[in-house]
Amino acid sequence: MLKLIIVGLIIVVRVFLVWGRLMKKIFIITFILLILDLVSKFIITKVFMVNESLVLIKNFFALTYVHNYGGAFSILNGKVSFISIVSLIVVILLIYYLIKEKKHNNYEVLSYSLVLAGALGNLLNRLIYGYVIDFLDFNILGYNYPIFNLADIFIVIGIFLLIIYLIKEEKSR
Repeated sequence: MLKLIIVGLIIVVRVFLVWGRLMKKIFIITFILLILDLVSKFIITKVFMVNESLVLIKNFFALTYVHNYGGAFSILNGKVSFISIVSLIVVILLIYYLIKEKKHNNYEVLSYSLVLAGALGNLLNRLIYGYVIDFLDFNILGYNYPIFNLADIFIVIGIFLLIIYLIKEEKSR
C-alpha cells in the first residue's frame, strides 16, 4: 500500500510538470478519491475477515467484507481478466478524451474525476488481488442490495452527474 502511494506521488509530481491546469484539477480530484477508496478497502481487510459482517443500523446497513470476482452486481462472475481489460480500455479512452478535448467546466471535471477514480480503484483491486474488495451492505425495504464499495459509488455518481449535464446541455441548444 505504501509503495502504491509513493508511486502515486511520483506521478503527481510529473503531472504538475507536464499537464495543463484542467488536467491537474482532474488528476488531483481523481487521486484524492482513489486514495480514499484504496484506504477504505485496506482498513476493511485489516479489521474484518472475509464474509464477516458488522451491523451498524439494524435491517438497513452493515459493513460486510466480501471478494467480488465479477463486475457490478457480480455480473460476469469469474471474468476478472475480461473486466480488467475493459476497465483499462475505458480509463485510457477517458484520459485520451480529457487530454484531446481541453475545455471542460467544473461539472464535467468532477464527473470525469469520479468515474476515473472509481474505475481505477476497482481496476487496481482486480490487478493486484484478482478480485474487488466490497464492504458496503444495504438492506433497503427488505431488498438486500448487492455489496459494493466507494469506487462503485464514485462511478455511479460520476455517470449520473454527466447524464444530468448532457441533458441540460441538450435542452439549452
